[in-house]
Amino acid sequence: MDIYKVFLLVLAFALSMTKIYSQQSMDQYKVIFTNPPQHVPTSKTPDAPIAGNGDIGVTMGGGPDSLRFYIGKNDFWRAYPVYPGGIALPGGLDILFKELKDASYYAEQLPGSAEIKATFSTKACQVHLSAWVAATANKIIIELRSDKKQIAHVRLWTVEGNGAITAHGNSPVTWVSRSFQTTKLLSWPTHIALAMNTEKDELILNPGETVRLVITVYTNHDTESWKNKAISEAIQVTDTFIKQLRWEHQTWWTNFWRLSHIDIGDTYFEKYYYQSQYLFACSSRKGKFAPGIWGPFITQDGAAWGGDYHLNYNYQAPYWASYSSNHICLTENFDQPLLDYMEAGRMFARKLLDCDGIYYPVGIGPKGLCTSMWPLTPEEMQEKYATRENTIDNGYKFLGQKINAVFSVGNMLMRYYSTYDKNYAQKIYPYLLACADFWEDYLTLEDGRYVIRMDHFNEVMPNKRNGGIWRDKLGDFNSTLSLGLVRMLFKGILDVSTFLAVDEVRHTHWNNILKKLSNYPIGVLDGRLSLKNMERGPQNKEVIASGLNRVSIHGLILPSGVMGPITDSVFNTILLGDVERWSHKQRIKGDWGNTLNNGIETCYPGAVRVGYPSDEILMHMKERIEMAVYPNSWIVQGGGGIETFAAVPLTINEMLLQSYEGVIRLFPNWNYQKDASFRGLRTYGAFLVTSSLKNGIIQNVDIISERGRLCKIENPWRNQSVQIVRDGKSAEILCGKWLQFPTIIGEKIELRVYTK
Repeated sequence: MDIYKVFLLVLAFALSMTKIYSQQSMDQYKVIFTNPPQHVPTSKTPDAPIAGNGDIGVTMGGGPDSLRFYIGKNDFWRAYPVYPGGIALPGGLDILFKELKDASYYAEQLPGSAEIKATFSTKACQVHLSAWVAATANKIIIELRSDKKQIAHVRLWTVEGNGAITAHGNSPVTWVSRSFQTTKLLSWPTHIALAMNTEKDELILNPGETVRLVITVYTNHDTESWKNKAISEAIQVTDTFIKQLRWEHQTWWTNFWRLSHIDIGDTYFEKYYYQSQYLFACSSRKGKFAPGIWGPFITQDGAAWGGDYHLNYNYQAPYWASYSSNHICLTENFDQPLLDYMEAGRMFARKLLDCDGIYYPVGIGPKGLCTSMWPLTPEEMQEKYATRENTIDNGYKFLGQKINAVFSVGNMLMRYYSTYDKNYAQKIYPYLLACADFWEDYLTLEDGRYVIRMDHFNEVMPNKRNGGIWRDKLGDFNSTLSLGLVRMLFKGILDVSTFLAVDEVRHTHWNNILKKLSNYPIGVLDGRLSLKNMERGPQNKEVIASGLNRVSIHGLILPSGVMGPITDSVFNTILLGDVERWSHKQRIKGDWGNTLNNGIETCYPGAVRVGYPSDEILMHMKERIEMAVYPNSWIVQGGGGIETFAAVPLTINEMLLQSYEGVIRLFPNWNYQKDASFRGLRTYGAFLVTSSLKNGIIQNVDIISERGRLCKIENPWRNQSVQIVRDGKSAEILCGKWLQFPTIIGEKIELRVYTK
């Protein structure tokens, strides 16, 4: 069976789910706003209603009488290598209603139709609004309707300052533009144009009529004729065109929601599950620039951390739930910035460490941009970091860490194992190989084992807190984070290399590294074995065990996937004991796992994977959400932004289905007293799985094999024999704890309890 048949089979399955995944059913998970936003504009997370198409984002700020739509775009960067470089705000649209002063505020963020709907009311009038970003075009549509005649004042604007060149015009339509192109330090120019389908700054709303504003948005990264294209398309807008655009928009989102589905009988978590996926789908899209820390929801210049791609977890984490949720389309843009930076990474490895391969700083941007250099002058350095030394690591922020390049291998392997796509494997293999080249050079063989020196568990840098004195913090030996990620790298490159049938001559050495790589450091804490952050600390100091935490989870569990109950049950028991201690260490309600600043998307699914009780995890997760969440369902944390979009979907997916240890496990960490079901979740091996649990018994197991690989699954019915049904026909009967059977491309397989 060829891949086309697979496509038809999956499409047929999706179409059969039309009723289940209707727009209306998804909109039951809407969120409601009864007050204007309080955190817009902001350098971090906005609390406003938002919509997007994975490239363009709209944030609706202001009150009923003075609405302000902030328009962000993932490719609008000020390509300056030192903060405040990074992503910038293109501009926005103001809509003023004099008659809506003191009006009531009501808005909805609808995941099914992917739009913002709002109603503003006074005793004298009522205005209805709909705003959406077209899923298939560079357009924002805002529809206005009033029950009384009204005049709305509109202003399309762009941001002045920060070295930008701006322009505007209003014939035959209103347009504005913003460009970064003159500063000699810019790595490349960026231009953007916003054009609106009217030249008027006053709109008359007659009762019962709908007025539609369409804003077309293009950058020079979209097209060389960015300005002319924006203006010409704004001129050509018609009601028929908008109707077609609405149909395409609804079709895209309907198909998106059909790809997978969960039902856990808990509307609280289901809402965050689907809203989180909505938010990430608004932030990331195939063929577009990857989202930075805040996605396209930028509401001012000077976004925190430049809104860049932070490589020691922030950049990778937002994607983690998309693999198992079968939203591979949202992950298509992940690799490009990393591939684009390889030339610079090779230069750093050779120049700074005398190694082959690639060595990346903590923050990069698109198109080979580095966003994390130290300030250019000693005076700036003194002001910001309490030291005049601005030539650390040749002026670049590596912060004592060598793992920034290899960290992203985790996402690459998650996608590879989930799809077994040969084209994708060939695309990422040069990156994996460059990482392997680096670590082959950087590792040292001492007393029969490979060790890692000077790769630090935490960032090490001068700052005002340490008074600019920081070198005494250098010297980590065998960081748990490093050991785990390096093990992931060599295990993964062996798998990909074998799959592609290349570099077999290097397998002996790679296997030798895995065999001789140092063990994870363990000590004693409260009378029990517990994980250590590193074997020894700076100045060769002994380190006490402090237990599993979000940083070590990255190296051992997620994204690395090198440890678990099947891989090493004894070590997993130690990690489980560490998670059990989190409750004792919890300082305040909601801070289980120490996740207020970072790590909700890491610690909670990590706790699932080691086997901590699901009810306890969900209880703590609810407390954490309520501790810091905005009305738009964006879970807030101090050290980052869109990475929290993965927290709830990934945690629940891991409770319902796991496969990262090479075995599919159904409901591996779920309370069997609670009914649950899922459709179309994706596993390693490129299988799409559907199953349900009712009255404590797994009812059905349906599997679609995309790549025809060998399937290994834990027996859903323990010691009972299992009937394999292939494309509707009874086939072999299997028994035992582990069931293993071959598949062919496109095959639909059902597992049933065998009855004679």
